[in-house]
Amino acid sequence: MSNDGDEMRDLTVAECQDSMRKAIEHLKGEFAAVRTGRANPVLVEKLMVEYFGSDVPLQQLAGVSVPEARLLVITPYDKSAISAIEKAIHTSDLGINPSNDGNLIRLSFPQLTEERRKELVKVVKSRAEEGRVTLRNIRRQARQELEALAKSGDLSKDDLARAEKDLDAATKAVVAEVDALLAHKETELLEV
Repeated sequence: MSNDGDEMRDLTVAECQDSMRKAIEHLKGEFAAVRTGRANPVLVEKLMVEYFGSDVPLQQLAGVSVPEARLLVITPYDKSAISAIEKAIHTSDLGINPSNDGNLIRLSFPQLTEERRKELVKVVKSRAEEGRVTLRNIRRQARQELEALAKSGDLSKDDLARAEKDLDAATKAVVAEVDALLAHKETELLEV
């Protein structure tokens, strides 16, 4: 066994952990985009707006503020973009009608019904499960890479077992983080 095997093992485990971090960050973004009845800039920042023939994220065209818990105010940097922004909001799945005074757009978030809250909890649970599956796939891929190293003789059985233990611990930690994020989002959704 060589030092190359140790480096490859460490690199494989580090890449796996990095991929898991990215998956968690993605899931956090997914959760943030689920409407809770509160105004949150994340709901509209990534909304694509057709601006002079190309699709541009809303955050590049306007400032977004939250003056009240259920009110989002969008202030376009270029007033000529206001109708394009309004159109993008109408065609999005937000389900909110924007009000435009010529200078800015207001989005008033109504209180969510109990039925809608339960639907959103199902959506969030589904996204959490997708996140868990992604994490398990990342672990599986790293495990296959480690087993290939062991098969080629670059990694001893002890080092393989140690690396697999590290992978399992990392996976367990990020799955627990997914569960905590899910519990927090559920609480947020069901809060009246």
